[in-house]
Amino acid sequence: MSPAGGRPGRIPLRLRRTPVPWDRQAPTWRDAKPGLIADALKRAQSRPSGNWYVIGASRDLPPGRALGLTVGSTEVVAWRDGEGRLRTGPGACPHLGAPLRDSPVRCGTLVCHWHGLALDGGPFAGWEPYPAFDDGVLLWVRLDRVGGETPSERPYVPVRPRVRDAVEAVYAGVGRCEPEDVVANRLDPWHGAWFHPYSFVDLTVTGTPADSSAGSPADSPDDDEGFMVDVSFKVAGRLVVPVRARFTAPEPRTVVMHIVEGEGAGSVVETHATPLAPDERGRPRTAVTEALVAASDRRGFAVARAAAPLLRPLMRASAGRLWRDDLAYAERRWELRDSGRFPG
Repeated sequence: MSPAGGRPGRIPLRLRRTPVPWDRQAPTWRDAKPGLIADALKRAQSRPSGNWYVIGASRDLPPGRALGLTVGSTEVVAWRDGEGRLRTGPGACPHLGAPLRDSPVRCGTLVCHWHGLALDGGPFAGWEPYPAFDDGVLLWVRLDRVGGETPSERPYVPVRPRVRDAVEAVYAGVGRCEPEDVVANRLDPWHGAWFHPYSFVDLTVTGTPADSSAGSPADSPDDDEGFMVDVSFKVAGRLVVPVRARFTAPEPRTVVMHIVEGEGAGSVVETHATPLAPDERGRPRTAVTEALVAASDRRGFAVARAAAPLLRPLMRASAGRLWRDDLAYAERRWELRDSGRFPG
């Protein structure tokens, strides 16, 4: 993308003419108004989730394996049946409470490793399945008692490129914070070039929800165009890839970055926050699941798709480096809120 936001050229890389040292870039704290971020967070929290929670990556649950975690206070187990469909339900065996996450899957049936009770995904002996959804990138479970909202038939999956036309990778991490702290981190685009100078430079926020919703009712999410950002991804030295991105929050625990102009237009980075069981000291824990779905209309992108098995570990490592810092941000935010010292 050109500095003015024009069409991408044949070569996506650009050479920065006058690199600005980290400590001489324009401060962003005046623009990153706490009230603006808080309002964006409040809008996100007011939107329905349908009681759906992300529990992992589709690729991380092949046939023959079980996956288990505790969402809030609800223990969940997931596996694939004989036809490859996602099945989910309570994580305790209805017989004597064995942890089903440790049980093997045989021909699509979950077999309790304590006494051999077999579950095919249907109701049995008081064990009732939970609604489940596999969107091809992420796995979801609907927990109506945890969410307490009006349930929806499917989760609110963001618009993304078709998996067969893209390269996707999923990062997973855990932080000592609540989902709102993760969402607030993503609704603060101003920290990018300051907090992550190894990845982002020349960042400018060109539009905010306050701009797009001017004159519109505060409860009108369709008028919220999110945060528009011009930013360059660092490649090496002075080489960068400039893009224009939009950050939106389609539901309370999800923030999506869409590349709207520049290299990879249409690509998305989805950040999902799932509450977990608290730690041994009673402090909250949140699972961060970040899905990167990259696409391009360049002819050579077919090579990238063919090399996807090699690219996925690199994509996860890059996301992991960013989240090492961003989880520190989210954890610090929770600590300040918990102690009553959070600004505002």
